[in-house]
Amino acid sequence: MVLRIAMWSGPRNISTALMRSFEARPDTHVSDEPLYAYYLERTGLEHPMAGEIIARHEADWRAVAAELTGPTPAGETVWYQKHMAHHLLEEVDRGWLTELKHAFLLREPRAMLASLVDRLGSATLADTGLPQQVEIHRWVQEHTGQAPPVVDSADIQSAPRGVLERLCEALGLPFDGAMLAWESGPRDTDGCWGPHWYQSTYKSTAFSPPVTRGRTLDPAYEALAQECEALYAELAQHRIQA
Repeated sequence: MVLRIAMWSGPRNISTALMRSFEARPDTHVSDEPLYAYYLERTGLEHPMAGEIIARHEADWRAVAAELTGPTPAGETVWYQKHMAHHLLEEVDRGWLTELKHAFLLREPRAMLASLVDRLGSATLADTGLPQQVEIHRWVQEHTGQAPPVVDSADIQSAPRGVLERLCEALGLPFDGAMLAWESGPRDTDGCWGPHWYQSTYKSTAFSPPVTRGRTLDPAYEALAQECEALYAELAQHRIQA
């Protein structure tokens, strides 16, 4: 029996570090944003390395869904799937999601937005992944009768063991202390975009403390920040803390 975990994240959080944490478990295989190539091909967005990503990764969501609900590559009993929520476009049938155990990773909206704008030059509500996270969370709750767990990046960074212990419990997975540290450097399991986006993660060997002072959000994004805060609040009521 394989436990398939879909961790639905937004951009500019610790999603890759959390993937490293699960990959450090000896029983776990990980997949890095498996719907990214499909998302880029369908939207035509000019992300860095878009052409290479589409060429090197599966761009048919049906094939991706079939793979993610099939056997693990090396017979592992846990399959951790790191997803960006906005990669799950509306046209994608949700039926295969019933075969996954779901969780959600958040970051405080203003800090996330400031970082996202700094990286992309601009941002829309859809770029944050928050509307999609809310939609998926509601869908899972409706189809399972239970609210899936939610974790916040800063909570994990502040108390990694405590939050991860409770997250594992919510997922029906025994906690493993190996999740608290990992070797630095790239992985074969990273998407081909890793060299562009994962430089900080390559240097990491554990969760770093949360940054208490960050970039200042441009006042032009105040209305967007308020929209994000409302969506964040809906998800954060299910938030796991140490």
